[in-house]
Amino acid sequence: HVQLVESGGGSVQAGGSLRLSCATIGNLDSNWCMGWFRQAPGKEREGVAAVYTGTSLRMTAHFAEGRFTISQDNSKKTTYLQMNSLELEDSGVYYCAASPAQWAELNQRSYTYWGQGTQVTVS
Repeated sequence: HVQLVESGGGSVQAGGSLRLSCATIGNLDSNWCMGWFRQAPGKEREGVAAVYTGTSLRMTAHFAEGRFTISQDNSKKTTYLQMNSLELEDSGVYYCAASPAQWAELNQRSYTYWGQGTQVTVS
């Protein structure tokens, strides 16, 4: 059984930074694609960034380029999302997810495991 546990959310002023963490509890039996997604009130969930743990190849959504960085520490089984220059529109619930895809992708339908989410509020 695999669980993904997010942490690091909170309230921050516009222009500030937050680092989200996603700990994988349990074993994923091979390299997986780890992704961050977000959902704002009244909006559909959207992909933010993904990393393939086997090669550290990354994919980042256009709105996040230059501001958000995804990274993976395989020794700690933890995925991070460093968010800088936060904007009001970045507010929402951020979810960590794992996909068996052997590359970095943001197709939500490929993701098998999801965390419960962590709230990010930018004011």
